[in-house]
Amino acid sequence: MIPFNKPYITGKELRYIEDAVARGQLSGNGDYTKKCHAYFESTFRFPKVLLTTSCTDALEMAAILLHIQPGDEVIMPAYTFVSTANAFVLRGATIRFVDSRSDHPGMDEHAIEALINDNTKAIVVVHYAGVACDMDLIQKIADTHNLAIVEDAAQAFGATYKGKPLGSFGALSAFSFHETKNIQCGEGGLLVINEENLQARAEIIWEKGTNRSAFFRGEIDKYGWVDIGSSFLPSELNAAYLFAQLEESERIQKQRTAIWEAYYKQLKEWAARLGIQLPVIPDYAINNAHMFYLFCRDNEQRTRLIQHLKAHGVHAVFHYLSLHESPFYYKKHDGRALQNSDQYTERLVRLPLYYELDPQPVIKALLGYDS
Repeated sequence: MIPFNKPYITGKELRYIEDAVARGQLSGNGDYTKKCHAYFESTFRFPKVLLTTSCTDALEMAAILLHIQPGDEVIMPAYTFVSTANAFVLRGATIRFVDSRSDHPGMDEHAIEALINDNTKAIVVVHYAGVACDMDLIQKIADTHNLAIVEDAAQAFGATYKGKPLGSFGALSAFSFHETKNIQCGEGGLLVINEENLQARAEIIWEKGTNRSAFFRGEIDKYGWVDIGSSFLPSELNAAYLFAQLEESERIQKQRTAIWEAYYKQLKEWAARLGIQLPVIPDYAINNAHMFYLFCRDNEQRTRLIQHLKAHGVHAVFHYLSLHESPFYYKKHDGRALQNSDQYTERLVRLPLYYELDPQPVIKALLGYDS
């Protein structure tokens, strides 16, 4: 069976982990954490970053930093992972879900403004499959209504909007290094703090609500509990593993892109004949090759296609269940129909995509499907 995902190992991970062990500091914010921070700040020109144990934790930090509290409303897409919403629900916020675009599973930027009211505090932008949302439009809406933008860039490593890295637009942005992502360390994340006035507090929240980092820099003579926070920083073992991946990120991205393009070129005619839609990349975005999906005519076609692939040794999967229809939140949803999101829930299927994949057996199996 060709798996849906296989985490890629560059070959340097264990060596760097051994080096981290030999250095004698394993608890986090050591040499390899600093190396990872320096990579993101120099490569993408992010002003301040903090490694986290997951993208979920980075989003939870964002909710704390924005002082989200009961009575506040936060706007985000319904077609996203539960962590996007959970981070803000944990602070007591009400979620106002936006439908997906008709041409792409990402949020419909033109549906955002109608949801804004006096209780709205933030817009959470999810760059689905690493494909940028229309950030000019979203920024204009946010500026008009004095709202914060948070980018859930979990899938968007290396992706851009009009040449500018995703993660650069929000007051705060979150990335994922889960094993299913292009660059991974098993479990891991990153918080980008673009707003200077949030940077000092972000570091305190990251360090369990203490000013410990400032103490170790010699800026204060003792540290203590000065704010709320939690244990958001990962161990040096995770950071060492991640740094090995970051060093090879250009090669990893190039290989994934080649696989994505092979899928697109060789499946284009087949998909058109069967009424299956391939991914759409707007002119303002680039393809970071995080995901290759097919949008089937209906749920029955998707079911048959997944079964066909399984019978031919290929593990393909569907994706999110719309959060507004979830057992936890459907009674809290305001009742609006989100038809596009529901269609992606019912009809989208993801193909295997990982560094060591030979796409040809997958393509061959797909070309053998004709209904």
